[in-house]
Amino acid sequence: MSAPPRLLEVGELDLAFEPARWAFAERQAASIAAHWVRMTKAKPSLFNGRVLLLGRRGIVTGSDGSATLKGAFFATDYADYLAWEQFGFPGDPVDNCFSMAALRCADGAFLLGEMAHHTINAGQIYFPAGSPDPTDIFGGQVDLEASARRELLEETGVDASEAAIARGWTVVFADRRIACMKLMTLAVPAARAKARIDAHLARDPHAEFTRMHVVRSPRDIDESRVPVFVSAYLRDALAHRSVG
Repeated sequence: MSAPPRLLEVGELDLAFEPARWAFAERQAASIAAHWVRMTKAKPSLFNGRVLLLGRRGIVTGSDGSATLKGAFFATDYADYLAWEQFGFPGDPVDNCFSMAALRCADGAFLLGEMAHHTINAGQIYFPAGSPDPTDIFGGQVDLEASARRELLEETGVDASEAAIARGWTVVFADRRIACMKLMTLAVPAARAKARIDAHLARDPHAEFTRMHVVRSPRDIDESRVPVFVSAYLRDALAHRSVG
């Protein structure tokens, strides 16, 4: 049985990129290739690009008491990652560490997107997010805020410059997933933001989201479709929310 998600407030992320070989991908190459064939038959739009996974990590506490998530990413094919996840995370400890744009509105409600039918997680409800990739590497460091900003724009049409962005992060640990939540608050109420984003999605037949969902209270969380790391974050944020 999986352990419940664990939340940690951190002031900074210090995440390097260190090229490395992945024993799982090398040992399971044939199984990964067969798995990819099956997945692309079901979801032809899948693309086997390069993604980043976290090979080592730790929490460092500064003299002021603030925490920093430190670690090092390596690159691998998306097919490797997808097989590793669906095979149950075998092999040496590796984490799928990614950022999410936790989109909050002026009235305190959160906006999440429903994944479209052509995506691997069709029907699930997330904040804008995606696996980091080599375009997120700057000077040997992996910039997860840049990743969150990019995903927000690509998936909703909202530029991060329109939002008030929190300085720190809420990091949610759930099995081999580490979701780094960056709170981004829009200056408009949820109904207005939802209408704008839904109109943007309707114009794009290839959009990753099909529509947006508003979460104002824990009662609005669809536990059957919202991943546990998102649900845990929402419950904590709604319990401690402060609009402004």
